[in-house]
Amino acid sequence: MADVFSTNVLMGVVQNLKTPNPWLLSRYFPMEFTDPSEEIHFDVIPGKRRVAPFVSPFVEGKIVESLGQTVKTFKPAYIKDKRPFHAGRFLKRAVGEQIGGSLSPEQRMQLTLATEMQDQVDMVGRRMELMASEALRLGTVTVSGDSYPTTTVSFGRTAGNTITNLSGGTLWSAAGTSFPLDNLQDWGTVGLQASGAFPVDVILGVDAWKAFRAHATVKDRLLGVKNTGLELNQGAISVEGGQYMGTIDNFNVFVYGGWYVDPATGTETAIFPAKAALMTSSLVEGVRAFGAIQDEKAGLQAVPYFAKSWTVEDPAVRYLMMQSAPLVVPTRVDASVYCAVVTA
Repeated sequence: MADVFSTNVLMGVVQNLKTPNPWLLSRYFPMEFTDPSEEIHFDVIPGKRRVAPFVSPFVEGKIVESLGQTVKTFKPAYIKDKRPFHAGRFLKRAVGEQIGGSLSPEQRMQLTLATEMQDQVDMVGRRMELMASEALRLGTVTVSGDSYPTTTVSFGRTAGNTITNLSGGTLWSAAGTSFPLDNLQDWGTVGLQASGAFPVDVILGVDAWKAFRAHATVKDRLLGVKNTGLELNQGAISVEGGQYMGTIDNFNVFVYGGWYVDPATGTETAIFPAKAALMTSSLVEGVRAFGAIQDEKAGLQAVPYFAKSWTVEDPAVRYLMMQSAPLVVPTRVDASVYCAVVTA
């Protein structure tokens, strides 16, 4: 029989470390832009490698047309995360609260709402990290949801920036016949020719990283750089996202690990494919864009997040809703190159 007079102490709260780490967003989409309309607009000035024309000094100057500009318009998808809270929930001990209870129901309600709101923000962040992965890899973002037809937003990336000619002996998993460093140099040149920016970051999925680090042309040189340039990692890594692995031929090498639960299937899925390689850099000039919040209480303004809470009388329920209209935009979309480098 339990001793009802014993002292119960909650030692601590152990939280599962499956928290989102918007690494791609932070590194490649650092800018934030809001547009107070349903659609997001930005200008694109096309670049051409033109040279000045020669003419005789005794004839009229040659008219050279200006580059002009293109206005691109995208309509972001809409997020409405709505959660109900029944009053009875706040009569029970909250997570982390002393055994037996030390908070009032009102305090538990405030704590619960703050915790759930943070979870809503985290879920939007993970969604945007997923969009960032798609935008960098494919030059497109595919959006689908309840009462929302599946839509693919194309940023107009050059088709040649998706490399499709690796197979058989040229895959990195074919150790004796493949040349990963030559591939990186060639693909970097593809990005340079298409965008004017040479991609210096190499992001690898887990399987691609295993093949890369074990490759005879890579392993000794990469490890040599790492041993002289990096300190020993004394602890475990407690966040997902990109991890710096070293430098080789002036390329920064990262391995990416991160997952999400697909709302349509309930299956945990990798944010970045395990067998793929992506080359990019900060010159992709990614933007986190937000359209208008279509809610009168938000003033119909464009803000990254808008949260509101309200109650209904009978039955007594409190609701918490988070709204957002996000879209990640790689404004220099051709500054990334993508390829599957390991056999399926």
